[in-house]
Amino acid sequence: MHSMVSNETEAKAGRTTKPRGRPRSFDRETALEKAILAFWEHGYEATSVSDLTRVMDIGAPSLYAAFGDKQSLFEEVVREYGVRYGSFADRALAEEITARAAVARMLREAAAEYTDPAHPQGCLVVHAATNCSTPEVEESLRGRRNANIAAIRSRIDADVAAGTLPAGTDSAALARHAGAMIQGMSQQARDGASREELEALAEIAMAIWPRT
Repeated sequence: MHSMVSNETEAKAGRTTKPRGRPRSFDRETALEKAILAFWEHGYEATSVSDLTRVMDIGAPSLYAAFGDKQSLFEEVVREYGVRYGSFADRALAEEITARAAVARMLREAAAEYTDPAHPQGCLVVHAATNCSTPEVEESLRGRRNANIAAIRSRIDADVAAGTLPAGTDSAALARHAGAMIQGMSQQARDGASREELEALAEIAMAIWPRT
């Protein structure tokens, strides 16, 4: 904290006398990607600042200056994770014509994404909440998961209104079922389930959807 105050004071002084000091000696995007992978692998609570500085290969003062505290860094990590790795769900909802097709695609792509050997298994937003004792972080992650379920329900409601799904469809339960499948697939991927196993699970999940 002292270093942050000192840096801020120096920066303010520098604006009136000379350009700011030396540029950061690390690539911010590369460091952020390493932070994403660390939180994804170990969760929020189990990833310490010392863990982060080690994997990001920067000192604590540089971390605080570039990203703020651990919680601020994590908030940026979650946003960037959504762009780099988690956008398949939003794309499915935006691009598919029906809720059924969107959810089927979402589950298929979750099976592929959650088991991709190029990065940690499962979903960061699901896994990072495990054993999380920081209320603000827990609430933020819960909000993201619930927003996804709400978006699915909205598409189901639209299909019911259009007659694509039966009038008696319980959109809340069907959307929550889809959310539970995605969250469960994340955990099963971390437990070693293969892409093929999760794809088979997705097929079974879609079999319960009502038809007109």
